[in-house]
Order: sequence, then structure tokens, then C-alpha cells
Amino acid sequence: MKKASLIIILYFLISKTNGQQLDSIANHKKWNYKSFILPTVLTGSGVLLLNSEMNNDIQKDLNSFFGSNFHTKADNATVFMPLLQIYTGKLFGFDAQHTTKHRTVDVVTANTLSYAVVTILKNSVKATRPDDSDRLSFPSGHTAIAFTNAILLFQEYKEANFWYASSGFVFATATGILRIANNKHFSSDVLTGAGIGLASGFLVSYYNPLQQIYFGKKNKSTAVIYPQLSNQIGVGIQIKP
Repeated sequence: MKKASLIIILYFLISKTNGQQLDSIANHKKWNYKSFILPTVLTGSGVLLLNSEMNNDIQKDLNSFFGSNFHTKADNATVFMPLLQIYTGKLFGFDAQHTTKHRTVDVVTANTLSYAVVTILKNSVKATRPDDSDRLSFPSGHTAIAFTNAILLFQEYKEANFWYASSGFVFATATGILRIANNKHFSSDVLTGAGIGLASGFLVSYYNPLQQIYFGKKNKSTAVIYPQLSNQIGVGIQIKP
């Protein structure tokens, strides 16, 4: 029981730490590789936990904490809250940094990237879900999408209102916790999903080639995203600031 409580607190601390890290880079206009420290840590932690005894122990502790009969569909709503917030900030008196069209291009690009990476990994790893429903457990798609939009939300409203900009991470973190509570994902799946989501959002926020196509805006950084099919299936990213 104590382990379960500590794990839940850890998730919220990760969210808070991420907000503090984002605040520290909010005034940097140039490409900042430090932005990828947290996504790397989260993804790496998930990979290390995958198929480990600790992963199973955490799952058992959390199932005991929430109850074996726990089930909610709230995670199907919280996953989209950061996305909704991207477009509703003005209703609360907050001005986004970009136009609706600009935000939409970033949202479509980032979510497509996140979804593609998650789908490739799901079909490559073929990890069985905790409830044995299928072999598409790793990583968590719900968590990845939630964190993708949470970081886009932050980038849009960080100068207007830091707390509103950061609020998306509360819903993203809740989504990850609920996916575990519903016995649909292990902690490894959620941590890696969060890392992929953050990385996708950061990458598109700093460089989105579609913005140049649609709006003719030049970017200070160049990036190439390409499939890796030689020794293993994956996605490669080459960035030049």
C-alpha cells in the first residue's frame, strides 16, 4: 500500500518537475537540448522497467491500492483535456502565442509523430497488457497523446499564464495513472508514453516544416525525421540548430 502511494506521488512530482524545467527554458528562443532531458529519463525508465519483476510488483501494488474491480472511462476524457485547453484559453482571458491555424498545424504534426512512434513500438515490442486483452501494451498511446498536447499547451500560453499553461500536465499525469488503475498498462508503458509525448511536442514546437510550407516562416533549426529499418524498426531524428 505504501509503495502504491509513493508511485502516485512520484507521477505528480514528475509533472511538477517538468513544469519547473519548462519554466526555466521558457525565455530561451533558440533550440535547447536540455528540453529533452526529462523525455529521455522517462523513456529510459520505462524501457528499463519493461519485463522486469519490479514492473510487475508495482502493478500489483497499484491494483491493490485502487482495488481489483476498479474501472473508469475517465481516462478517455482526460487524455483530450490538454488538446481542448489549447483552443479554449481565450475563454479564460489568455492569449495564445500563435493563431488558431498555426496551433492546428502544430497539433496535427505533433500528434501524428507521437502516434506513429507509439504504433511502431507497439507492433514491434508486442508486450501483453496487464489484463491480457492484447499485445499492444508498450508504450501507452493515451499517455503519449496527453503529454504531446500538454507540452503544446504550455508552449502556447506560457507567457500569458504559467499556471494555465502547466495545467495540462495534471490531466496528462492523471491519464497515465488511470491507465494503470484500469489494468490496461504497466508503469513502464506509461513512463515511456509520457517521454514520447513530451519529445514529440518539444520537437514540433521548435521545428515544424509544415509551418514554413503553410505560413512561409523560416526556422532557425533544421530537422529530418526518417524511418529506421536496417537492424531494427524505429524512427530516427537528425537535428541541426
